[in-house]
Amino acid sequence: MRPKNSALIVIDVQNDFCPDGALAVAGGDQIVEGINNLMADFDNVILTQDWHPAGHSSFASSHDSNPFSVIDMPYGPQVLWPDHCIQGSHGAAFHADLNTDRADIIVRKGFNPEIDSYSALFENDQKTPTGLEGYLRTRGITDLTLVGLALDYCVNYSALDAARLGFNVTVKQSLTRAIDLDGSLAAALAAMQDAGVKIES
Repeated sequence: MRPKNSALIVIDVQNDFCPDGALAVAGGDQIVEGINNLMADFDNVILTQDWHPAGHSSFASSHDSNPFSVIDMPYGPQVLWPDHCIQGSHGAAFHADLNTDRADIIVRKGFNPEIDSYSALFENDQKTPTGLEGYLRTRGITDLTLVGLALDYCVNYSALDAARLGFNVTVKQSLTRAIDLDGSLAAALAAMQDAGVKIES
C-alpha cells in the first residue's frame, strides 16, 4: 500500500476515448484492468471526467472546421476536436469495466462552453482552477500517480500542472495510451521529463 499522502489520479477513462468512441485512442480500453489492479495500492483514488456541453467551443463542428485543425482562441491555440464526451451521453460515461466505486472524488472538466480543459487542475487558460488542487492540499496529498487517457493531452497537461504546483508526480506509461497527433507524444514525454515528472513503464 502506498503512503497516505499518495493518490492515484485516473484521467478520462471514458467511452469516447476508447475504441468505437468519438475520439478513440488506440488501445484505450486495454489499460482498464491494470488501472483497477493499481487502485488496490492506494488509499486515495481520484477520477477525472471530460464533461462538455453540446456545441462546446473546442468542437470542430462549432466552427464549421475540420477535426484536428487548430484555431486561435483568447487563451491561445486550440485543437478542434470531434464532438465528444457530451454531458450525460454514453460517450461521456466511464468505461463499463472501470472500478468507479473506488473513487473518493470525481473531477469534471471542460464544462465551461467557452474554454477547453485538458488538465485535471486548470482549464486551458492555465489560470482557472478546477478545485482539485485545494482538495489535494486539504487532504495532505503530496505524491500523485497519473494514468489514463490520453497520455499526450490530458495526462500530460495534468502532470505538468501538478509538477508546477510542487506535487511529486509520476506517470505510469503502461497504463496510458496516446493520440500522437503530429508528434504530440514525443513532445509530451520531453516536456514532462523537463518538468521533473517521473515516467515509469
